[in-house]
Amino acid sequence: MRLTVLLFAVVLCLNSCIKDAPANPEADIESFEIDPKLLTGQTFIDQVNRKILVYLTKEAYETGITPTITISKNATITPASGQKITFNGKNEVTYTVAAAQHPNQKTYTVQVVNVGDWHFEFEKWLQNTDDKYEYPVEDDLSTLWTSGNPGIALSGVPQDPLAYPTRSTTDGYLGTKAAEMVTIKGTPLSAIVGIYLYSGSVFIGNFNPSVVLIKPLAATEFGAPYVGLPARFTGYYKYTPGAAYQDENQNIIAGKTDECAIYAVLFEGPERLDGTNIHTSERVIATATLSDGSAKTNFTKFDIPFVYKNGQLPAANKNLMLAIVASSSKDGDHYKGAIGSRLVVDNLSVIPK
Repeated sequence: MRLTVLLFAVVLCLNSCIKDAPANPEADIESFEIDPKLLTGQTFIDQVNRKILVYLTKEAYETGITPTITISKNATITPASGQKITFNGKNEVTYTVAAAQHPNQKTYTVQVVNVGDWHFEFEKWLQNTDDKYEYPVEDDLSTLWTSGNPGIALSGVPQDPLAYPTRSTTDGYLGTKAAEMVTIKGTPLSAIVGIYLYSGSVFIGNFNPSVVLIKPLAATEFGAPYVGLPARFTGYYKYTPGAAYQDENQNIIAGKTDECAIYAVLFEGPERLDGTNIHTSERVIATATLSDGSAKTNFTKFDIPFVYKNGQLPAANKNLMLAIVASSSKDGDHYKGAIGSRLVVDNLSVIPK
């Protein structure tokens, strides 16, 4: 009896000492699942800009979708998971996630990505609210293009659009703006992990910040759904290489001049390729690569045919993906190049067969 009473007293004491766990402060959408039959490409959650990019069939866009959504523990979401949403001629729907620990909440924007017209003038740019870098958007404000700016923001650059290697410029070929990429010096924080320069880049796809510190090349996720088969890749560019080419360890390579990179890759989807396999994957079907990455003082037109693997054309099915990539330093993905190299691109187009 005394033992029972003692155990009971210990339990009461422990209960009085254990406090309730604090409410979860997170307010994230962790997954956003749609019936695969309604998709033309993989759904992507951009946690940095709080956007969910969806690639829908025409029927799904017109009739609506019913997503299954996973959110942070004990958080709430409006509209609810399993509730049908329709776009009614607009390309955006917003969700609000409220954390269990109020008043923390986040608003996510679901964007339907329209990739029917592959002509890009880089006339419209928006600015990231928190880190202040710029990124190009389409006329309907949908996001097809991204850059390495979201990852570079983690390295401690000033919150100023001009501090980032990729931004808009009024020095374009046509219209009022173009895309400017400049290879810049790394930050004191990036130097700690052995990164001494960043090249400017723009590419069609998404930047995944969740893996950038573990596997930087995998953070660049390339491609968007493409309908049909491409014949040629055209556009305008000008390029000024920086004064001194350096390797990944800051060693100056005498006699070597930096080059820019501009290319397009058609591959089998719906999964994207990334910086680790965009040139080597067996899923690559055709490429169109600028062969001359040397200095060009004035805007120069390029018109490059897509070269199909083994000279054979695949079936033009809905699982084809197309990526376009431009960089101010050809080897910038390996942190090699010349600080100050500057590439400007404008009026890029993919001409179908």
